[in-house]
Amino acid sequence: MPAAPLSPYSSSAGKANVETHTLSVLVDNEPGVLARVVGLFSGRGYNIESLTVAEVAQSEHLSRITIVTTGAPPAIEQIGHQLDRLVPVHKVTDLTLRGDSVERELAMIKVAGKGQDREEALRLADAFRARVVDASIDSFVFELTGAASKINQFVSLMKPIGLVEVSRTGVAAISRGPAAT
Repeated sequence: MPAAPLSPYSSSAGKANVETHTLSVLVDNEPGVLARVVGLFSGRGYNIESLTVAEVAQSEHLSRITIVTTGAPPAIEQIGHQLDRLVPVHKVTDLTLRGDSVERELAMIKVAGKGQDREEALRLADAFRARVVDASIDSFVFELTGAASKINQFVSLMKPIGLVEVSRTGVAAISRGPAAT
């Protein structure tokens, strides 16, 4: 019996050209919508790298779900089409394909250290434009906003100094220009 053909989700060829995409999904703000959207990803074996959700139009009861995921382009395109068919979904936009979006993330980074380590943490924070939002005799909490890569770089530099923990919001994204996403 011949083997079943591989789906775009499981093919080894699809895994070779994995891309990261940011999807903006405008949905009704009601219970269960997030679970249905996330279920589409988990049901197909795709990981969500970042997920943010917030109400964006209170009078219309609409929320925006911003999802960062990785996969082969055909698989991500298919996920977009399937998201678009969900009843509470009003609009799905692949901001990565549009190429004209702004993405930012907020992180709070706790670093412990004394003496030279403390001074080095403050120098690096200044270079990255991180703000000190809490300080004690032996630790700092820095607030850093920017691209995920900037936050990743700051965190990796803090590891040898005395990184204690990191809390991140996930990516918030919006398209550029006068038109709505």
